[in-house]
Amino acid sequence: MQTLNVTRSVLVSSLAGWRGAMVMRRARRQPEQPLQLYEFEACPYCRLLREALTELDLDVLVYPCPKGGTRFRPQAEALGGKAQFPLLVDPNTGTVLYESADIIEYLARTYDGRVRGARGVMREIKLASSSLASAAGAGRGLMARPSKPAAQPLELYSFESSPYSRLVRERLCELELPYLLHNMGKGAKTDIGPPIVRDRWFKAEKGTSRNRRALLERTARVQVPYLIDPNTGVEMFESADILAYLNQTYAA
Repeated sequence: MQTLNVTRSVLVSSLAGWRGAMVMRRARRQPEQPLQLYEFEACPYCRLLREALTELDLDVLVYPCPKGGTRFRPQAEALGGKAQFPLLVDPNTGTVLYESADIIEYLARTYDGRVRGARGVMREIKLASSSLASAAGAGRGLMARPSKPAAQPLELYSFESSPYSRLVRERLCELELPYLLHNMGKGAKTDIGPPIVRDRWFKAEKGTSRNRRALLERTARVQVPYLIDPNTGVEMFESADILAYLNQTYAA
């Protein structure tokens, strides 16, 4: 089953053009307080924003709002006035904003980054591929599943196009578990490829972006996904192990 899920996730990344892999237009400033994002994993508009967050090298506190969810959907509607996603809340400026293109441009402008293709023909192409990717996702990260709440948000080191990280994000979304997403996009071409190639054969530099350096300092490894659960003290690599842990700890 894990092999089938990974294959499906690779297809999703391929249809989305593997966007959200590299830190391409890094924001020169980081928010003092975490950005807050209400979204759900299967939403094609939300995917466009998550791709930009990886490329801008910005972290975000995710409040998953899958369909049928009761934990954060009402909260999002109360904040913005309607059940539409993605919804960004920036506590640093008091901004509450809908529409993925508007949010992407706002983030680039506010935190001194650059964006490309947020509007126009390029956006339409991106949206079409993102919609195909959502269809290939077979409904994962779309509907809420019964779960126990987490007292504190979890933390996840991930980047948008990582097939293994997507499996974890889908489950966090379905279980309505909030998490601080540490985007660790690839900072150099030498980051491309599996860790065994990058680290053992090429001996390439590991800490090529902000969160890659942070994870390297914390674990002496650069590999995604990496989950931190402050509620239990658990920290772990490997998507299959993380999924089993989330099911055992939080699935009702």
